[in-house]
Amino acid sequence: MASSGEEQSSSSPDWGDSGTELSGAELAGAGASPLDSGEDFEVLEDEDEDLSELPPLEDVKRGRPPAEEGVPVPEQAPADAEDPQEWLDVLGNGLLRKKTLVPGQGEESRPRKGQDVTVRLKATREDGAVVEQEPRLTFTLGDCDVLQALDLCVQLLEMGETALIASDAKYCYGSQGRSPDIPPDAALTLEVELLEARDAPDLELLPGKEKIALANRKRERGNFYYQRADYVLAINSYDIALKVIGSSSKVDFSTEEEAELLDVKVKCLNNLAASQLKLDHYEAALKSCNLVLEHQPGNIKALFRKGKVLAQQGEYREAIPILKAALKLEPSNKTIHAELSKLVKKHADQRSVETEMYRKMLGNPTGVPAKCRDKLPWAIPWKWLFGATAIALGGVALSVVIAARN
Repeated sequence: MASSGEEQSSSSPDWGDSGTELSGAELAGAGASPLDSGEDFEVLEDEDEDLSELPPLEDVKRGRPPAEEGVPVPEQAPADAEDPQEWLDVLGNGLLRKKTLVPGQGEESRPRKGQDVTVRLKATREDGAVVEQEPRLTFTLGDCDVLQALDLCVQLLEMGETALIASDAKYCYGSQGRSPDIPPDAALTLEVELLEARDAPDLELLPGKEKIALANRKRERGNFYYQRADYVLAINSYDIALKVIGSSSKVDFSTEEEAELLDVKVKCLNNLAASQLKLDHYEAALKSCNLVLEHQPGNIKALFRKGKVLAQQGEYREAIPILKAALKLEPSNKTIHAELSKLVKKHADQRSVETEMYRKMLGNPTGVPAKCRDKLPWAIPWKWLFGATAIALGGVALSVVIAARN
């Protein structure tokens, strides 16, 4: 390194236009920083070194101070090692874990199901990318209004607690993900702080607009689950929406609010029937369709789904007129056309099978060609045979009654 009295190398900065080079003392007098003088610096030249074998910086082990002679050095855990006892296995399957970062106010401060809670939320992918950030997110605990991972774990948070939640995709966005930022089967880490918990509003005291808004939020959550083929949770959300709508009220609603509530109810019932059909819950789906038709007898969706339910139960004779009524309301609907054509064919096949079964039961010949059967002297129509059998049974019964009286 050059001293203050020596000339600076050509690599030193140029401080003036005169071409003269300043010493360290002159630089200091000129108000320049000593760092700019080039003194006391070791100039490192760039060399093409192979750094591929070097470990990442976070894995570099810090050196320990030399141990005093005769004094044992305690073993230290690696800085990045996690204590498994810090993580709570929420469901016992290892797919949903919780770790406290900042303790809360005690177990007695934990929220209860049905309360409205407010949390601060930050969700990140495994690569560290932030996919969701909410300074104040409010939802009803236990209603599945949010991700299952969040709904399940917030019940375990204490007031003021901040926790990490490591969740498998199963309890987040599943196999579908969320376009464009969450790929399919993506695990998420949630950082959650419980800010507030309060009792949910009394449904009896809710004004009309607020009740409509609440029911719509539950319905939309049901639609979210339906689109993701999670029909059980969809049914849960639709049921909650219907309970909100059907709750008694101590507040008078306007005619417009009553009509809007009925509209939301019909939508929920129709979507509920669709979800129940997906799970083959035919009786429940039929009940939902009938409830819609009580309010709106000409509701095409309810008529169509009722026809489908009856068809699934093999009740083709009852299903066909219902689908015909739906088609009459919307003649250009290709879906109803296709379903009706399919049912008519199935019904015809069913009647053929039943007719053949009756013929076998009544002893009609099966080995004789159909065009020759009517010419046989003993080929009696089955309706006549039924009538004769009924008359014979009636005569026997009458004889028994007369004998009993004598």
